[in-house]
Amino acid sequence: MAGLSPSCYCLLFLFLLGNAGAESLEKATPEQIHLSYPGEPGCMTVTWTTWVPAASEVQFGMQAGGTLALQAQGTSSLFVDGGILKRKLYMHRVTLRRLLPGAHYVYRCGSAQGWSRRFRFRMLQPGPNWSPRLAVFGDMGADNPQALPRLRRETQQGMYDVVLHVGDFAYNMDQDNARVGDTFMRLIEPVAASVPYMTCPGNHEERYNFSNYRARFSMPGDTEGLWYSWDLGPAHIISFSTEVYFFLHYGRHLIQKQFCWLERDLQKANENRASRPWIITMGHRPMYCSNADLDDCTRHESIVRKGLSGGRYGLEDLFYKYGVDLQLWAHEHSYERLWPIYDYQVYNGSRESPYTNPRGPIHIITGSAGCEEMLTPFAPFPRPWSALRVKEYGFTRLHILNGTHLHLQQVSDDQDGKIVDDVWLVRPRQGRRTYL
Repeated sequence: MAGLSPSCYCLLFLFLLGNAGAESLEKATPEQIHLSYPGEPGCMTVTWTTWVPAASEVQFGMQAGGTLALQAQGTSSLFVDGGILKRKLYMHRVTLRRLLPGAHYVYRCGSAQGWSRRFRFRMLQPGPNWSPRLAVFGDMGADNPQALPRLRRETQQGMYDVVLHVGDFAYNMDQDNARVGDTFMRLIEPVAASVPYMTCPGNHEERYNFSNYRARFSMPGDTEGLWYSWDLGPAHIISFSTEVYFFLHYGRHLIQKQFCWLERDLQKANENRASRPWIITMGHRPMYCSNADLDDCTRHESIVRKGLSGGRYGLEDLFYKYGVDLQLWAHEHSYERLWPIYDYQVYNGSRESPYTNPRGPIHIITGSAGCEEMLTPFAPFPRPWSALRVKEYGFTRLHILNGTHLHLQQVSDDQDGKIVDDVWLVRPRQGRRTYL
């Protein structure tokens, strides 16, 4: 550097300073933006990631191209991934309040150090008297997410109010020191920043005690998204963790804790049937399946279904007791619809209309959104309780029309969006319900 004039040194210093400033701003620019419904009417939570500490603010309004006149502040927390690099991510959460039912909002998030682009969402209606439309799936990875382009298009067309992702994200969020998790969250942003993206944990989230799942998503309640419930239109939706039954080294007490919470929540929901007639559950590993593998659901005494040895904390009896209407599952990379079932017995409403006033819950397994593990084959012969099996990439549409009618469709991505299953679940309005 000999021979440079003082003015050259000054210019070099300013150049390096500018580069450092630009890099700092880039690290503070929000990414991986997604919405969730916190369970409070008129509220929506925005979550995002930065790479350096920054303020947490959302600016929002109702004019697409206008000034975002409203502001809300929130909190950030440091997440240190468990991988060898101990990468640091800053997770920001801001809850918007006093939003108008059904209104369209425009928002951006960030701070003076960097802002996201603008996104749009429609606020959910608060009461039971409307007809929510949901996209439902599990087992979607950062590699081979076959259903994602169609989900993105249909979400941008306003076809859905909510997304339910029934476990197994990214494959896996912890991989490559959590960089695979970052990639996945960027991929789903066009969907998840536009409608509430509601989740439950799957087996692929297990690493480091589910730390990536717990840090990245913001679900209702105080369990970091492991189990929670919320109301949507005429339905009460319960999300829970099947994984507490399998990863016992994180604490056997979690099985009992979740089970007791589930029973209290189901009892309360059952007493509220006059307002919210439908009870819907979502958990990752199914009680039943007819796939050609050795998963828990292929065993006659499934752990999720029957519980621990001695029949403690089994979920089938609990859900049957409180009249759960629809049980959503994933884990198997295929689609399977069951006849109304309890303890391997079929309880159709009638021969002509099996899903009209059925005498048992309906199980839907929808884990074919696409991941690196490809599709799961079925056993050669379907079981007597299996109504339909589809080994194609796709996802499920759920339309909760009203308090008596619920509509399910399976969309095949392999067949360019063709509907390959279409069924109505019909129940007369009534108070507390049990199949006993």
